[in-house]
Amino acid sequence: LIGWGVRHITFVDNARVSFSNPVRQSLFTFEDCLNGGKYKAEAAAERLRAIFPGVETQGIVMTIPMPGHFVSKSDETRVKEAVIELDELVQTHDTVFLLGDSRECRWLPTLLGAVHKKLVINVGLGFDSFVVMRHGVEVEKEGCSEGKLGCYVCSDVVAPRDSLRDRTLDQACTVTRPGISMMAAAMAVELFVSVMHNKSLVAASANAQCPLGTVPHQLRCFLSEWNLVQLSGSAYD
Repeated sequence: LIGWGVRHITFVDNARVSFSNPVRQSLFTFEDCLNGGKYKAEAAAERLRAIFPGVETQGIVMTIPMPGHFVSKSDETRVKEAVIELDELVQTHDTVFLLGDSRECRWLPTLLGAVHKKLVINVGLGFDSFVVMRHGVEVEKEGCSEGKLGCYVCSDVVAPRDSLRDRTLDQACTVTRPGISMMAAAMAVELFVSVMHNKSLVAASANAQCPLGTVPHQLRCFLSEWNLVQLSGSAYD
């Protein structure tokens, strides 16, 4: 993103850097793991400033409210405050990259992105596969509403729920081929840049054209077959 000229980046996460992170994610070092670990969002922002002092970045430690996750009475105020803060963040940023560990952590940012008509780029990893996609927005053309591209939640086969509870080891986000996350991250950035070079911006239709080529809706990679495919789909009613 910095290489393409992006200068304002905000990280949102509630986890701390663990010992498995530095070898998989380029913004963390071994020292970030010590004494219980630094908060990932803050450590990432700190490292980004070390790489390029001209960037304006901050790390926000926040637990994103998620459907299907129990909220105790004592936590209700904190959750409501998190919803308000997240809403403000989406409104004050141009693009939202969803890179969380679960499906349900993407639900509220997806909803807010649709409400505020922001560009949302979503990345999901499998063991040897990944999906990179952009969410569509509703567009009015000549008095009628044009069907919008589907989002990550539209494409899912189950309703949002607590997918983290009782998850087996092979379903954890760390069980993936090491190169997958870097490939997916690069694809996500290039998709973002392609959208920004299209005259319709966030409203670009599937496979629209821009000076860099096409602007796909979804990219799905299957590394075991060395296969990258472009797909598109509409939002559900």
